[in-house]
Amino acid sequence: MNNKNDNRNIKTMTSDPSLKRTSKFLSLVLRHQPQQLGLDMDDAGWVAVDRLVANAQRAGHPLTLELLRQIVAQSDKQRFAFSEDGLRIRANQGHSVPVDLQLAPVLPPDWLYHGTAAGRVAAILQEGLQKQRRHHVHLSEDREVALAVGRRYGPPVLLLVDSRRMAADGHTFFRSDNGVWLVEAVPPAYLRQL
Repeated sequence: MNNKNDNRNIKTMTSDPSLKRTSKFLSLVLRHQPQQLGLDMDDAGWVAVDRLVANAQRAGHPLTLELLRQIVAQSDKQRFAFSEDGLRIRANQGHSVPVDLQLAPVLPPDWLYHGTAAGRVAAILQEGLQKQRRHHVHLSEDREVALAVGRRYGPPVLLLVDSRRMAADGHTFFRSDNGVWLVEAVPPAYLRQL
């Protein structure tokens, strides 16, 4: 698929309230509350697609296999992935339930970004970035993506992470299938406000 097509699909996903609502619902059940639909999630976060669709429909959510494929294909953040055989689905990162995404440690680029709301900056610069209820702190190679994440919580502020120095000091980084950089925490010494 070329970039022009990708951009058109992203606009379709972000401009369709029904797709957006369903995507948020999928984030909830595939990242945080699989029990809400009675889903059996394996250790790596995978659930059976047919069970997800059937249980969602039983619970009053109009999910179909076609809609699920559309959301996976058009999600601007590529939040979800199908298994190679297409029989299972999972969230790529952001879980608060125990999962092992089976990611290998990766040497990060020299600098990564984290977007946050202006009201949180003072505390972050003092305490560092903490994973909170998630398994990891999420970082980005792309300034614009980080700013977009920060905008969800108010006027955004961009933080620069000295990931090269963190890695040299023994911090382990992972990269999810959709390109999000993951780390246990970012101590304040490695952060700078831009």
